[in-house]
Amino acid sequence: MTFPTEHHAVVPLRLHQRLGDCTPRSGGPGQEVPPPGRGVEDDDSVDLSAAVTGLHQYLRERLNVELPRRVADRQDRTGTTTTREARRELARGIIEEALRAHTENELAAGRRLLPREAEQQVVGEVVNELFGMAGLQPLLDDPTVETINANRYDRVFVHYDDGRRAQVGPIASSDEELTDLVRLLAARAGSQERRFDHGSPALNLQLPGGERLFAVMGLTAGGVTALSIRRHGYLTVALPQLRRRGTLDPGLEQFLRSLVKARKNILITGGTGAGKTTLLRALASEMDPLERIVTIEDAFELGLDRDPDIHADVTAFQARDPNVEGEGAVSQAELVRWGLRMSPDRVIVGEIRGPEVIPMCNAMSQGNDGSMATLHASSSRIAFTRLASYAAQSVERLPLEATNLLVASAVHFVVHLARAQDRRTRVVSSIREVVGADGPQVISNEVYRPGTDRRARPVAGAMRGDTLDDLIDVGLDPGVLENPEGWWSP
Repeated sequence: MTFPTEHHAVVPLRLHQRLGDCTPRSGGPGQEVPPPGRGVEDDDSVDLSAAVTGLHQYLRERLNVELPRRVADRQDRTGTTTTREARRELARGIIEEALRAHTENELAAGRRLLPREAEQQVVGEVVNELFGMAGLQPLLDDPTVETINANRYDRVFVHYDDGRRAQVGPIASSDEELTDLVRLLAARAGSQERRFDHGSPALNLQLPGGERLFAVMGLTAGGVTALSIRRHGYLTVALPQLRRRGTLDPGLEQFLRSLVKARKNILITGGTGAGKTTLLRALASEMDPLERIVTIEDAFELGLDRDPDIHADVTAFQARDPNVEGEGAVSQAELVRWGLRMSPDRVIVGEIRGPEVIPMCNAMSQGNDGSMATLHASSSRIAFTRLASYAAQSVERLPLEATNLLVASAVHFVVHLARAQDRRTRVVSSIREVVGADGPQVISNEVYRPGTDRRARPVAGAMRGDTLDDLIDVGLDPGVLENPEGWWSP
């Protein structure tokens, strides 16, 4: 069986448009060909249409069920992300098996089989739907593409890893096709069904290659579907890699490693695309491989269970949206509470976005030292205001003073990421040690502060003595905190 090669997007034709290619147009010996539109051919067309629709639906269903399972099995065996060509090979095997099973089922039911040409036509359409992805797949195949923003199917902008931005061609032929494409991605990319319709107009999921997709329909200008895809440069990463990329200097690498080894609770902050998830992965790589970790996410993204040599004991939770009846939703806040019952050594929340701040702080302050979370914030200082605003939305409705006491007892350090002056390099810009709370304020010391180039420099004497002793006990050289210019390479 040959699969179509698609250097460019192949837009599937509607099935009824192609039936004429497969319908017999001449009678046998002694047979009169009925006029078009009535007679025997009309019945044949109806039969063919039903057969085409049935085969198309059957192949789609088998791929939607089998492909995610086989991709996951392959990744578990190899420990690497499944390439697009490998996914095509898996799909080829699934389709061949499905065609045999479909043929046997049709024969057993006494139904007529499709001509070979029509069968291959349906296979081609299903493959194009699965792998063509309109104009989206070429962008995903380009390793220099960091972010894809589509305001509509033909209004698409790309951010590259060198800081360039460009408008590119359409990623679909219509808004309807883009909507169908997003639904197809949702059907095969996750461990649970993700709806994308007017009753559930927002979709948040991880694509097979690790990219993060967020799509909205019906709520935009013109009611069109819009989406954003963000790619993480490293699905597995360690602190030395971040040092080589310029995110850290050698002193910061040693300091952050000591925070993890000393089991300090860390909140990572920064703007959109600042590298919060990447830094969290790198910090997690410093944990003992046999420590039990529970991760809580809105949509799977961290993937700490991807490499069992780094993290052998991981339970990953994902929040769930309500079903059509509005029931069955499971929030991140509830998952944190559930996670605490699974005997974790550390709890990691992919991103705090709301009421989960209260159970997360409880987890950090009740024996799960060394836990981590990320938070969208424009500075390390404003992180405390953001936490308080989220806490006010929770069912507990804690007053500000109580929230600050909880945060002060839970969070030990806030690590802030920003863009360097070149606007391209992501750097650690600030680190605060939380030392207590005083009424409406959380008290903190900025132990690393941004220089003129926005890179963090140590502030001599800013850290509390007992905290410094904890870090020295796990291997920190106190000398790394004494150079006011840090250890950044010139």
